[in-house]
Amino acid sequence: HVQLVESGGGSVQAGGSVRLSCAASGYTYNRNCMAWFRQAPGKEREGVARIATGSGNTYYADSVKGRFTISTDNAEKTVSLQMTSLKEEDTAMCYCAADGLLTPEGCSLAGPGVYSYWGQGTQVTVS
Repeated sequence: HVQLVESGGGSVQAGGSVRLSCAASGYTYNRNCMAWFRQAPGKEREGVARIATGSGNTYYADSVKGRFTISTDNAEKTVSLQMTSLKEEDTAMCYCAADGLLTPEGCSLAGPGVYSYWGQGTQVTVS
């Protein structure tokens, strides 16, 4: 039984920081592709950051590059997203995703459809 349990999020002022965590269980965590997606009201779900848990290769959307950091603790099977210098436009429901498409270079940049498992989502509100 696969589970992705997210924590963190909440309300923060612009310029502030938030840390999201996602604890995974029930599937092979190592040598996998994990990601954080977000979805704002009326918008499509977009990939924010991705990490290949085996190699540690990461990818960031241009909108968050330099502000967000994705990391993995393979021993704890947890992926985290440190979000800094938050802006109002970062307001969204954030989702942890697992079992994405892995390539020799790292996580594929394909959309959300290639991820098999999803967390329940955690809200980040920036004002």
